[in-house]
Amino acid sequence: MRKTAIAILYATISSVAVAAEATPMKEADIRSLIIGKTIYLAAPMGGEFPLNYRPSGEVDGSGKALGLGKFIQPTDKGHWWIQSDKLCQQFTVWYDGSPMCFDLTETGEGKVRWVRDNGETGTARIGD
Repeated sequence: MRKTAIAILYATISSVAVAAEATPMKEADIRSLIIGKTIYLAAPMGGEFPLNYRPSGEVDGSGKALGLGKFIQPTDKGHWWIQSDKLCQQFTVWYDGSPMCFDLTETGEGKVRWVRDNGETGTARIGD
């Protein structure tokens, strides 16, 4: 009985700690933590995919290090904006130039979890 109570207490404390660390980002958070930085998306098969969110409103990325040039145009540019506390972007070629928006959640020092408006999810780290 005592072991069960300790396990329940530990699980409760752990879930509260995780909930305290995972903070949905608002517009001000996005502007201070993302804009002007390079964001490294974790690639499903390993490696990272860098996206640069420039203060001018331009976003650019390169998949050259991941070898994406065999499958798609390896680099692209577009623009970003913030709408209803979501980071939105639209590239020239990637995703057929369709706009997309992301809910961002800060999950720890320099790390975010993203959920795209189509339900896709992933993680990224915030660089310089």
